[in-house]
Amino acid sequence: MEAVLAILVGILFASALYTLLRRSVIRLAIGLVLLGHAANLLIFTAAGPVRDAPPLIAPGEVAPPIPTADPLPQALILTAIVISFGVLAFALVLIHRVHEVVGTDDLDAMTERDSPDDPEVIPDASEVLHGPDAEEIPGR
Repeated sequence: MEAVLAILVGILFASALYTLLRRSVIRLAIGLVLLGHAANLLIFTAAGPVRDAPPLIAPGEVAPPIPTADPLPQALILTAIVISFGVLAFALVLIHRVHEVVGTDDLDAMTERDSPDDPEVIPDASEVLHGPDAEEIPGR
């Protein structure tokens, strides 16, 4: 079972790396998700998938029964899931905003549009924040 999980971790890391190296920003987000899943599965595999009793101490006992599952890897994985969900949500909002401003999800096209030689490409900051039809704010 551990050999299958180790192979699956390798496949997930390889596919995450391949997807992260693509030019599309959407594929970059998918690569981040795959990388998070691979890291979680690596922690789970390193801890050893066992089906022991939960580490609960019975009333009147000093320690739990000897064959118990280790709760630390499970806590680490749950924490990593929450963090990766937050990073993914932030990345999706950022990707959406970049696509609205630039008009493409191709990373090469984004760097070409970032050229300071062409002032038409880079929008004015007030236009980006408030839209092209925004009124001028008095006092500014």
